[in-house]
This record gives sequence, structure tokens and C-alpha cells, in this order.
Amino acid sequence: MDLPTPTDLRQRRNELELTQSELANRADVSQPLIARIEGGDVDPRLSTLRRIVNALEDAEGDIIRADDLMHEDVVSVAPDDPVSEAAHQMEREAYSQLAVIQDGIPVGSISQTELVHLDEEDRNEPVAEHMAESFPTVSKDATLDEISNLLEHYKAVMITEAGQTVGIITEADLAARLS
Repeated sequence: MDLPTPTDLRQRRNELELTQSELANRADVSQPLIARIEGGDVDPRLSTLRRIVNALEDAEGDIIRADDLMHEDVVSVAPDDPVSEAAHQMEREAYSQLAVIQDGIPVGSISQTELVHLDEEDRNEPVAEHMAESFPTVSKDATLDEISNLLEHYKAVMITEAGQTVGIITEADLAARLS
């Protein structure tokens, strides 16, 4: 069994955005003890170390991640699909935008805004000629804060794993989770 070093404990606490006091409260130890352990000034008893590690694991479980929020069924169109197909899917699904995905990789997005100004003959053109930039991508372990920050600027966030699309999160998903 590998025991965490003082640096490991401090790094994990900081990644979880916990203060020393918050960690101390969760582990039922004093804040000065946490400071001394992280500083390498004291070697804790195994039982104390176990309480600290358990408190960190519990705190990590409290974090909402992309994997908790995402929809695995991504409604999308391909860049070669006609614009009329994108319009039809948006109408059928009651979505205002769609991801444009080619071979599992997000390559763009198309929204009702791009479709509103098109005349009938343009609707047969490929989506690629009218699409906008792709939604940003994050991994499954991206935090709620990271996703919220992106959704302030984009209509959706794509979840990828090894470059392949595995899910999507929209503002509506976030609102539903937080309500």
C-alpha cells in the first residue's frame, strides 16, 4: 500500500478546493495538524492519515463532474448532410442547435440562427457550408465550475474521450441539475 506524501495530500486538497480548516473539520482533526502534516513537520498516525484520506475521498464524491451531467445520446448531423436535415432534426427534437460530428469527432455546430436566413435552394447545401465553430470539448472528469464557465460563452459543451464524442451538456442540463 502506497501512503500519500505531504505533497500528495496538499495537492489533492487544493484540487478539491478545500481549505486546511475544511479538511480538518471533515477529518475530525485540527487545522494546525493538517498544516504540519502538509508541511512535512509531523508524521501522522496511520489512523489519522486514514481519516484525512477518507475525508478527501468523500469531498471528491461531492464534486459534480461532466460524467454526472452529460447526455450520452448526442443528436447531431454530419458536415455532408443537407441543411434541411439539420433543420428537420432541430424541429423534431425541439433543439435550437446541433453538434456537427464527423467520424465521432466534433467539427462544428449549426443553430437556428444560421438557418433562418437561408432560402429554399440553400437548404440542399451541405451543413459544412453553413456551420459555425464547434462547441468546446472537455473530458468526463471536468468539474461543474469548468462547465459552467464554458456555458457562459457557448450554447453547449461536448464531452470527449480519446478524441471521440461521448456526450453533450447544454445550459438546460445545467439548469435542470441546479434546480
